[in-house]
This record gives sequence, structure tokens and C-alpha cells, in this order.
Amino acid sequence: MKSLELLVEKIILSSRWILVAFYLGLVAALAVYAVSFAAKFWKVAANVFTLDENGMILAMLGLIDAALVASLIVMVMISGYENFVSRFDETEADVSFLGKLDAGSLKIKVASSIVAISSIHLLQIFLNANQYTDGKLLWYTIIHLAFVVSAVMLGWLEKIMASVKADKNELKI
Repeated sequence: MKSLELLVEKIILSSRWILVAFYLGLVAALAVYAVSFAAKFWKVAANVFTLDENGMILAMLGLIDAALVASLIVMVMISGYENFVSRFDETEADVSFLGKLDAGSLKIKVASSIVAISSIHLLQIFLNANQYTDGKLLWYTIIHLAFVVSAVMLGWLEKIMASVKADKNELKI
């Protein structure tokens, strides 16, 4: 019976390598998104003299939004791999800046990135407010506030968990 238990545990632990397919898919998605970003940038650059101030602000917000999304993809890829699959070999890649990203802090960073992306989208919407009904503007704002509240709650819960963990460590000493 013990050998069956060990086999099941080995299979379960080895299954984490299936996640590599998802991370490689994110690498491919990032490459596709980079092409999309280059096309957006080229469109902005080609129209730099014809865009009015509002149009240029919207175009820049679109580029910033793309950069935030790309950063989010990289953060999830690298941190997810590091946390759930395997540690990076420090001699080949300097990813020491990721060592502090556990699953809890990764959630907070992802939530913060989502709030930033949502903020940019909301700003783009408000710059074009005449194209939206008051009801839609209200719903976009409510959805953004839901993201903000969720991020704050995740941060608050992470702080509580850190406090509980510190209290447990004090008791061990």
C-alpha cells in the first residue's frame, strides 16, 4: 500500500511539468502581442502629425496598456514557473528579483496590474464619453471599482496572513 501511495505522490508531483505547456503558450502569445504592439506603434507613428491632442493621448494610453499587459504576461510566466514548476538556474538567468514573489504576492501584483489596465481603459472611455450612454459609463466605473476593491482585499488578506505567519514564527522561537 505504501508503494502505491508513493507512486500516486510521484505522479501528482510530476504533473506540475504539464504547466510548462501553458507557460510556453504564454511565450507564443507574448510574441504575437509584440507584433500587435508594433502595428499599433507604427499606426501612431504614421499619424503623429494628423492626430489631435485627444487622439494622441488615446493612442499613447493604448501603447501603455499594451506594455502593462505584456508585463503581466511575463510576470505570470516567470513567477508561475518559478513557484509551481522549478527554480531557475541562477548561473544562466538572473531572476533573483523574482525570488520574493510567492503565490500570494503574485496575486497582489496581478490584481494591481489589472487595476492599472482597467484604469487606462476607463480613462480611454471617459476621454470618449460622448460615445457612451450614462448607463454604460456607470457600469464601466462599477466594474473598475470592483477590481480596485478586489485588489485592496487581496492586499489586506495577504497582510493578515503575513501577520499570522510572523506570530507562528515567534511562537517557535
